Amino acid sequence: MKIALLTTDSREHDRDYARTEPGFGTAPEALLLGFREIREVEVHVISCLQKPVCSAGKIADNVYYHGLFVPKLGWLRTGYQGCIRAVRRKLKEIRPDIVHAQGTERDCAISAVFGGYPNAVTLHGNMRLIANLHRAKPWSYLRLAALLEHLALRRTGGVICITAYTKRNVQKLNSRTWIVPNAVDPCFFSMSNKPSEPPTILCVGLVCSRKNQNALIEALVPLREKREFSLLFLGKAPPDTVYTERFLRLVAKHSWIRHAGFTGRVELREELAKATVLVLPSLEDNCPMVILEAAAAGVPVVAAGVGGVPDLVEHNVTGLLCNPYKDTEVRDCVQLVLENPEHAQKMAIQAKQRAIERFHPLAVAGQHIKIYTEILGRRTRVTANA
Repeated sequence: MKIALLTTDSREHDRDYARTEPGFGTAPEALLLGFREIREVEVHVISCLQKPVCSAGKIADNVYYHGLFVPKLGWLRTGYQGCIRAVRRKLKEIRPDIVHAQGTERDCAISAVFGGYPNAVTLHGNMRLIANLHRAKPWSYLRLAALLEHLALRRTGGVICITAYTKRNVQKLNSRTWIVPNAVDPCFFSMSNKPSEPPTILCVGLVCSRKNQNALIEALVPLREKREFSLLFLGKAPPDTVYTERFLRLVAKHSWIRHAGFTGRVELREELAKATVLVLPSLEDNCPMVILEAAAAGVPVVAAGVGGVPDLVEHNVTGLLCNPYKDTEVRDCVQLVLENPEHAQKMAIQAKQRAIERFHPLAVAGQHIKIYTEILGRRTRVTANA
């Protein structure tokens, strides 16, 4: 089977076109690791970029890379028309059996559905829900991304949903859906967690109102008055926003809180290895990769029971769920982990076992192959009956 995988090259995301090697999001990269082990498939990774870059050509024995230069005019302002045309030309060269788009945040999904080949879309972030949550203005990035997502989901041959939460929000647009969680880099499965003393509470994510970091700080202040621990935030803090300014003031006010900014996967593994608990107080989330990575690494998790998170964490079995709008619930869950390490460790062991079964790259890649086969089989039957 020949697969065209449309995904964003991190050089485009970071505007770092001088790098010689392509890079992709954590979930697509882990999926590719799974595909590399399935010798019966040939994968062509396609990424659009606004400047010419060095293309690796071949990433693995059965994985190829194609970086397509698309001038700025062909991007969001024109509904990604330049990307659509560039991808169509490349697909005619490759002639894949199926096209799989990773995400609706950028050009991938819309390019896949207008590519002229059987296709599927993985929905990582629900752009329509995020746009509504942020009350996005007309013609803003979020609102335009939401509109293009709506179009792509109606036209695609099927939607791969990483949680049941996504499936519920997609089924009115497209009845052909499957639930397949993201894959996790095998490096996380081989980790061992040795919590530091005093305990470290880790929170990972972009600093913004949706991720709810400020409320977490306020919830933990009364607990910090009773026992010693540190709170470490990892993630970019966008400058010149009211939320970031307040976050930075809170961090500066408390000596036990530190913000280390954005970190790569290696640094994240180092922090997870020392963390006592991962806490995510988000107000809306689909499938936070760090929850999957923490589970694979054997780190206890406390997370808001919103969006797709309950698909990833079974309360009091593989972690603890809380209401992010109630400080007392957040605080009580964290306190339980800190004061009952035996129970926390038992939940972490259960979570790791489930992560091996559900999130290992080879298992996830195998589920994708079954979905591709189903889409292609359905198309063949329709053609035969025409």
